[in-house]
Amino acid sequence: MDYNSHTDGIVRVAVALVNALTPGEQRGREFPVPDDLAVAASGAVGSVYSGHHGIGAADAAELAEVAARLRVVFRAVADGDVDAAAMATNALLEESRARPMLERHDGEPWHLHFHGPGGSVAGDWAASCSTGLAIVLGSEFSDRLGVCTAPHCDRVYVDVSRNGTRRFCSTACQNRVKTAAFRARTKAE
Repeated sequence: MDYNSHTDGIVRVAVALVNALTPGEQRGREFPVPDDLAVAASGAVGSVYSGHHGIGAADAAELAEVAARLRVVFRAVADGDVDAAAMATNALLEESRARPMLERHDGEPWHLHFHGPGGSVAGDWAASCSTGLAIVLGSEFSDRLGVCTAPHCDRVYVDVSRNGTRRFCSTACQNRVKTAAFRARTKAE
C-alpha cells in the first residue's frame, strides 16, 4: 500500500521521529528521552532520507516537541478516535503553516514539498510530517497508523502491508508476544 513515494517517506519520518524522540517503552524496556536529541533526530530523519544533513541541538529540541504532538495522532487512531487525530493534525498544519510547493533539488525531478523556503529545520519537518499524516487520515487508510500492542511497548508504526493487519512496531515485539503465548500454552498443558 503506497500513498505516493514522497508521502510514504514523510510518514516514515514521522514514525521515526516519534519512536526516537519520545519517552515511553520499547520492546519491554523503558525508553527514556535520548541524552543527545540532535543525534537521535538526525538518525531518525537519516534512516529514511540518507542524504539528510545533521540536525542541530535547538532544532532537535523543537523536533522532540513536534514528535510528542505527532504521537498524539498515532495514539488517537489506535484508540479509534480519528476525529481527535484529525484535530491534532490540523493544529500542527496550521501552526507549521504547511503548504504544498513543487521543488527540485539535489539532482532529483520536481516533487512535492509541504513547506516553503526559509523555514527552520524543525518547522519544515513539522509541516511535512503533519501533511503526510493528514494525507493518511484523509484517505481510506486512516486505520493504518498504530501503536504497538505488545505489552510494555508504545512505539508507533504505519502499516503498509497488503492486508492491513499489523499490530506490532517490530518483528521483535511480535516474536516476544508469540513466545509468551507459546510458553503460556505449554505451561497450561
